[in-house]
Amino acid sequence: MVNPEETGLIFPAHGISLLMDVRGEMWQNLVAAVEKSEPDGNAQVAFILMMARLNNCVTCNSDSYRAMHGCITCARQSIKRFHGSDEDLTGIFETARTEVIEFLQKKNETNTPPSGFKKSSKGSYVPKNIY
Repeated sequence: MVNPEETGLIFPAHGISLLMDVRGEMWQNLVAAVEKSEPDGNAQVAFILMMARLNNCVTCNSDSYRAMHGCITCARQSIKRFHGSDEDLTGIFETARTEVIEFLQKKNETNTPPSGFKKSSKGSYVPKNIY
Protein backbone atom coordinates (compact mmCIF):
# COMPACT_ATOMS: atom_id res chain seq x y z
CA MET A 1 0.00 0.00 0.00
CA VAL A 2 1.27 3.46 -0.89
CA ASN A 3 1.95 5.86 1.96
CA PRO A 4 0.86 9.29 0.64
CA GLU A 5 3.15 11.05 3.13
CA GLU A 6 6.18 9.22 1.70
CA THR A 7 5.35 9.36 -2.00
CA GLY A 8 5.08 12.42 -4.21
CA LEU A 9 5.22 13.37 -7.87
CA ILE A 10 8.92 14.21 -7.61
CA PHE A 11 11.57 14.08 -4.91
CA PRO A 12 10.31 16.16 -1.95
CA ALA A 13 12.36 18.98 -0.42
CA HIS A 14 11.84 17.61 3.09
CA GLY A 15 13.86 14.56 2.05
CA ILE A 16 17.08 16.44 1.36
CA SER A 17 18.44 16.14 4.90
CA LEU A 18 17.60 12.42 4.96
CA LEU A 19 20.20 11.78 2.27
CA MET A 20 23.10 13.18 4.31
CA ASP A 21 24.59 9.86 5.39
CA VAL A 22 24.30 8.01 2.08
CA ARG A 23 27.73 8.86 0.65
CA GLY A 24 31.09 10.44 1.49
CA GLU A 25 32.22 13.79 2.80
CA MET A 26 31.82 15.73 -0.47
CA TRP A 27 28.20 14.52 -0.78
CA GLN A 28 27.53 15.35 2.86
CA ASN A 29 28.89 18.87 2.34
CA LEU A 30 26.64 19.31 -0.71
CA VAL A 31 23.55 18.11 1.17
CA ALA A 32 24.40 20.36 4.14
CA ALA A 33 24.85 23.41 1.90
CA VAL A 34 21.59 22.77 0.05
CA GLU A 35 19.74 22.15 3.29
CA LYS A 36 20.93 25.53 4.66
CA SER A 37 19.88 27.40 1.50
CA GLU A 38 16.58 29.19 1.05
CA PRO A 39 13.62 26.80 0.65
CA ASP A 40 12.65 28.33 -2.69
CA GLY A 41 16.19 29.21 -3.74
CA ASN A 42 17.91 27.83 -6.80
CA ALA A 43 20.03 25.38 -4.77
CA GLN A 44 17.05 23.46 -3.40
CA VAL A 45 15.23 23.56 -6.73
CA ALA A 46 18.37 22.30 -8.48
CA PHE A 47 18.80 19.51 -5.93
CA ILE A 48 15.20 18.40 -6.45
CA LEU A 49 15.71 18.50 -10.23
CA MET A 50 18.89 16.44 -9.90
CA MET A 51 17.20 13.88 -7.66
CA ALA A 52 14.15 13.69 -9.94
CA ARG A 53 16.48 12.83 -12.81
CA LEU A 54 18.62 10.36 -10.87
CA ASN A 55 15.56 8.65 -9.39
CA ASN A 56 13.74 8.74 -12.72
CA CYS A 57 10.67 10.18 -11.00
CA VAL A 58 8.94 10.71 -14.36
CA THR A 59 8.41 6.96 -14.76
CA CYS A 60 7.23 6.34 -11.20
CA ASN A 61 3.54 5.69 -10.62
CA SER A 62 1.38 4.89 -7.62
CA ASP A 63 1.45 1.13 -8.09
CA SER A 64 5.18 0.83 -8.75
CA TYR A 65 7.62 -0.81 -6.38
CA ARG A 66 9.42 2.52 -5.93
CA ALA A 67 6.25 4.40 -5.01
CA MET A 68 5.18 1.75 -2.53
CA HIS A 69 8.45 2.20 -0.65
CA GLY A 70 8.41 5.99 -0.88
CA CYS A 71 10.50 8.74 -2.39
CA ILE A 72 13.13 8.81 0.35
CA THR A 73 13.86 5.08 0.13
CA CYS A 74 14.01 5.33 -3.66
CA ALA A 75 16.36 8.33 -3.48
CA ARG A 76 18.65 6.67 -0.93
CA GLN A 77 18.93 3.60 -3.16
CA SER A 78 19.57 5.70 -6.26
CA ILE A 79 22.36 7.64 -4.59
CA LYS A 80 23.93 4.50 -3.08
CA ARG A 81 23.83 2.75 -6.46
CA PHE A 82 25.21 5.71 -8.41
CA HIS A 83 28.39 4.44 -10.05
CA GLY A 84 30.15 7.79 -10.23
CA SER A 85 32.01 9.62 -7.49
CA ASP A 86 30.73 12.24 -5.08
CA GLU A 87 32.52 14.74 -7.32
CA ASP A 88 30.42 13.50 -10.25
CA LEU A 89 27.25 14.03 -8.21
CA THR A 90 28.38 17.53 -7.31
CA GLY A 91 28.94 18.22 -11.02
CA ILE A 92 25.45 16.95 -11.84
CA PHE A 93 24.08 19.25 -9.14
CA GLU A 94 25.99 22.25 -10.53
CA THR A 95 24.64 21.49 -14.02
CA ALA A 96 21.10 21.36 -12.62
CA ARG A 97 21.68 24.64 -10.76
CA THR A 98 22.89 26.30 -13.97
CA GLU A 99 19.76 25.08 -15.76
CA VAL A 100 17.51 26.44 -13.00
CA ILE A 101 19.27 29.83 -13.03
CA GLU A 102 19.05 30.05 -16.83
CA PHE A 103 15.37 29.10 -16.77
CA LEU A 104 14.60 31.74 -14.15
CA GLN A 105 16.57 34.38 -16.04
CA LYS A 106 14.63 33.64 -19.22
CA LYS A 107 11.39 33.76 -17.27
CA ASN A 108 12.35 37.13 -15.78
CA GLU A 109 13.32 38.46 -19.22
CA THR A 110 9.84 37.80 -20.53
CA ASN A 111 8.53 39.58 -17.43
CA THR A 112 5.47 37.37 -17.52
CA PRO A 113 4.63 35.67 -14.25
CA PRO A 114 3.55 32.04 -14.38
CA SER A 115 -0.18 31.41 -14.21
CA GLY A 116 -1.48 32.05 -10.69
CA PHE A 117 1.52 34.17 -9.70
CA LYS A 118 2.42 37.85 -9.64
CA LYS A 119 5.78 39.58 -9.54
CA SER A 120 6.78 40.84 -6.09
CA SER A 121 8.58 44.11 -5.37
CA LYS A 122 11.80 42.05 -5.05
CA GLY A 123 11.37 40.68 -8.56
CA SER A 124 10.45 37.12 -7.59
CA TYR A 125 7.13 35.44 -8.29
CA VAL A 126 4.65 34.98 -5.47
CA PRO A 127 1.21 33.35 -5.52
CA LYS A 128 -1.67 35.69 -6.25
CA ASN A 129 -4.04 36.35 -3.41
CA ILE A 130 -6.85 33.84 -3.85
CA TYR A 131 -9.29 35.74 -1.64
